[in-house]
Amino acid sequence: MNFDLARMHMIEQQIRPWNVYDTSVLELLAVVKREDFAPLAHKSLAYADMEIALPCGQCMLAPRIEARLLQDLAVKKNESVLEIGTGSGYMAALLAHGAKNVVTLELYPELATLARNNLNKAGIRNAEVRHADGSKAVAAEGSYDAIVLSGSVAEVPHQLLDLLKVGGRLAAIVGDEPVMRATTITRISGTEFRTVSGWDTLAPRLQNFAELPAFKF
Repeated sequence: MNFDLARMHMIEQQIRPWNVYDTSVLELLAVVKREDFAPLAHKSLAYADMEIALPCGQCMLAPRIEARLLQDLAVKKNESVLEIGTGSGYMAALLAHGAKNVVTLELYPELATLARNNLNKAGIRNAEVRHADGSKAVAAEGSYDAIVLSGSVAEVPHQLLDLLKVGGRLAAIVGDEPVMRATTITRISGTEFRTVSGWDTLAPRLQNFAELPAFKF
């Protein structure tokens, strides 16, 4: 299979038509080889417009969703980034190319090991994979310029917002099926946050994050 051609087709036929125009994001997608992060049995699907199954019942998000989250986050070269939900390490690789350093938290040890190996093979040295529960991340562990949740949540817990530096941004997919929205939250001051809800999409749940109580008549 010609992965270089598949990568170009992904960018031109999936990513650009989904309103991703940021040249830095498009360049990242062209440079980072997604097939190196797809399981061997699914490498031929690396650039398909679909989720790809991973061990532990998890998945790689569709490329267009990852690209749009990257565009919303607008990571800069001098910034420190936190990712919740490492998966195979592909999003961490994209972030690492655009940021100063990345810490990525993965709940499942098998996936943490897989992602660590994938990142090492790709020659990425500024991304640290930690086996940890991202739903329990606390400010004492550090602060970040940008945070991305690689999966959906019912709502963004305040302890994650506490990890943002002033001026920092958090990008997440928030809501319940059939309505989820990409949401970007920016820390304006020590106590003030600005929330912008953008585009509609669907994404699998991140584990252990609280669900909203079901409405009862």
